[in-house]
Amino acid sequence: MKKINTSPSAGTQGTDKSSSTMTSQERRSSGALALIFALRMLGLFLVLPVFMLEARKYPGGDDPAMIGLAMGLYGLTQALFQLPIGLASDRIGRKRVIVAGLLVFAAGSLIAAMADSLTGLMAGRAIQGAGAVSAAVTALLADLTRDGVRTKAMAMVGGSIGLMFALALVLAPLLNAWIGLSGIFGLTCALALAGIAVVLWVVPPEPRQHADAPKGKFSELLGQSDLLRLNFGVFILHTVQMSMWVAVPAMLVQAGLAKEQHWHIYLPAVLLSFLAMGLLFSMERKGKLRKALLGAIGLVLVVQIGLGMLAASGTIPTVWCMALLMFLFFCGFNALEATQPSLVSRMAPAPLRGAALGAYNTLQSLGLFAGGAFGGAVAKFAGVPGLFIMTAVLVALWLVVTWPLRPVGRH
Repeated sequence: MKKINTSPSAGTQGTDKSSSTMTSQERRSSGALALIFALRMLGLFLVLPVFMLEARKYPGGDDPAMIGLAMGLYGLTQALFQLPIGLASDRIGRKRVIVAGLLVFAAGSLIAAMADSLTGLMAGRAIQGAGAVSAAVTALLADLTRDGVRTKAMAMVGGSIGLMFALALVLAPLLNAWIGLSGIFGLTCALALAGIAVVLWVVPPEPRQHADAPKGKFSELLGQSDLLRLNFGVFILHTVQMSMWVAVPAMLVQAGLAKEQHWHIYLPAVLLSFLAMGLLFSMERKGKLRKALLGAIGLVLVVQIGLGMLAASGTIPTVWCMALLMFLFFCGFNALEATQPSLVSRMAPAPLRGAALGAYNTLQSLGLFAGGAFGGAVAKFAGVPGLFIMTAVLVALWLVVTWPLRPVGRH
């Protein structure tokens, strides 16, 4: 029988598997894949702050419901394609799937850039979502890193996404004034093509395991309760995240910050939250990743309670209070974005790693969709205090569901 090469990468061969220090190959892999995420997510995030206002200028843009649908179609098609693309990466290789997905994403961006109606924007957004490569990129990152450094690698990806979010809040209004929404979509297309170049020429070769490795059955994943807990967790996390942003911008305005100044809160909060990742890495080295996960969930719960109390008090929130709550939220959020996919990649059987991360990313996308849809509805009918009661209850339920999670060792 042909011997299967399932080593993470050439750069990890001969390396002490118990080491918590990244090899040069692991640093290259993590940095390159984080860059792919960053290029793709920067394009997406640049659209968010200006889409609702600029879409009104297109024919058919006088219908707020249709604008909302155009905005949300990306998340819906992404949710539909995450799992099939993750499965495909298990079968035919990660890099092929990532390149194909980025080409689809670039095509959708180009269609949106050339659109002269809201219908054209909707088509472009839907095709963008079909290029759902998050699971394949995350699975490749897991393939190319050892268990002992995987949370650190995932944190590099999560950090790049958080940084792009904060950067987009600063750049989006400037770019919109310069090149408009169509120009931003064109820039998004160019960023996706740059991501393909990184895949082809910077990311190290993937392990030769897909052609020869035994094939797993997706049904095997359904019987793993810990994976189901993590999938439930990412759904709640992103439902809460999107629901929060239904109310947080208005609270910042109440605190005295104009919309153009909100990045004054977001950017420092995101950057300072990266400092807390050192505590996460320390807990991982000590085999306390489960405790770190539960602590991060608890931190997000504290933030929801704090925002709810501010909203219910009827007083105007202070800038410093909002800044503290945003800092605490991003500390918890970044820790969860690093630990949860890391745990999924460790718990899933190797032949099903792409499928497991595909299911995980599907629930993530559905959470984004649910948070936007239901968060707005709850805020409309129950007010902002009711919104944060909902998010606090969801996070508390998440904490209860996750509590029985089995501890994961250092490696």
